[in-house]
Amino acid sequence: MSAHTVGVAAAVVVAAVLLVSGVLKLAATREWRSQSAGLGVPWRIARIVPYVEVVLGALLLVQWQRPLVAWCAVALLGSFTVLIGVRLAQGRRPPCACFGAWSARPIGGGHLARNAVFIAAAVAAAVL
Repeated sequence: MSAHTVGVAAAVVVAAVLLVSGVLKLAATREWRSQSAGLGVPWRIARIVPYVEVVLGALLLVQWQRPLVAWCAVALLGSFTVLIGVRLAQGRRPPCACFGAWSARPIGGGHLARNAVFIAAAVAAAVL
């Protein structure tokens, strides 16, 4: 398998994650608002997150400007990971809200590990 093929596949995986996450948040806006508040994210920021996820996911899916869009996904996923890490360091374990109503489990180390995998895939999409 060529490096290019791996980059394309990684982009599709990250696209699927972002699209599912964004659509599920948009489908349950009331729950997303409550969960994002529990994470300490102001609504003026949290309200745009699902749209950013959907746009980045769609652009990665069609491979438009893949390196640039993949680096944007790295930044977005990295910010989510930092937020989770900070909340864990504070001893807070609110619901993840990562995938809307699908993710009501409290945040934990598994979320950090999962995000590290997503970030690695986004980096692969950017550089391969």
